[in-house]
Amino acid sequence: MTADWSDEWWHPRRHADRRPALLARNRLQAGIRDWLGVRDFLEVDPSALQLSPGNETHLHAMGVNAIGNDGLARRMYLHTSPEFAMKKLLAAGERRIFSFAHVWRNRERGARHSPEFTMLEWYRVGEDYSVLMADTLALLRLAGPLRHREVVCDPALEPERISVAEAFRAHAGIDLLATLDGVASDREALAAQAVAAGVKVAADDVWSDIFSRILSEKVEPHLGLGRVTILDRYPAAEAALARACEGEPREAERFEVYACGVELANGFGELTNAEEQRRRFQAEMDEKERIYGERYPIDESFLAALTLMPEASGIALGFDRLVMLATGAPRIDDVIWAPVG
Repeated sequence: MTADWSDEWWHPRRHADRRPALLARNRLQAGIRDWLGVRDFLEVDPSALQLSPGNETHLHAMGVNAIGNDGLARRMYLHTSPEFAMKKLLAAGERRIFSFAHVWRNRERGARHSPEFTMLEWYRVGEDYSVLMADTLALLRLAGPLRHREVVCDPALEPERISVAEAFRAHAGIDLLATLDGVASDREALAAQAVAAGVKVAADDVWSDIFSRILSEKVEPHLGLGRVTILDRYPAAEAALARACEGEPREAERFEVYACGVELANGFGELTNAEEQRRRFQAEMDEKERIYGERYPIDESFLAALTLMPEASGIALGFDRLVMLATGAPRIDDVIWAPVG
């Protein structure tokens, strides 16, 4: 008996349905390249194989064994972002760069997630991170009206720019900054407010776990509805690779961009203090080991490069997600030329 392969992405009938969205993907990618090129951005192509895939607690990388000429295996990783390599290029002297990079992440598969996807990442030396917000809005306007299921978003409209603290207060009734003292966080204070707002809290949840649950359950569903939302000034405890806001050590120069309730981009005013970055990486890896029983190495050459890297801002945008919203496709696999599996 012959197997029925008609649901596979490569079947001619299935491909005919997908092809209009894939052609739209190509047009949008070309438009973005042109937009960045006119503004003197140089396209770079970082290697995907890296010593360290990134050092965030809940970021799960795909490891590989790289066999040397001596026949011995060396543990390496497919990058989860080209960030480390691109910042090394800034340290080397480049000033405006971008990349369309394939990146890989484990534990991520669903309607909005693929284990392999395309990330658009770009950097500006000597410019405030708010410039990236204008960049992102311009690129979303190239994509035109965005939609996800019944939700629509028009990037041509003036965006909503709101701080994380303001969003928590507006959508969850939570005073987030009251649970922070610089980078230190008060787990019990946030837990009490979360429970009062109807968010379940587990006994082993740390402050960051509770923060993420409030964000996903109470805040994100309200973002990017009708117009783009820029969720700005993340708490310092969630700064990742961003520097602290001047005059407010409880907040960081980190923002995310939402359309139709979907997160599209994550931008930073970049941290260039290598010792502070090391402290954050080690804390993140300690937490990763506690939760998942593993840790990733720290890229010492990246930390060394930070000592030479000039002040800069940088952002990563999920290109496949943007195409998904631009075409109204229900699943991210519908806008990837040859999806995984």
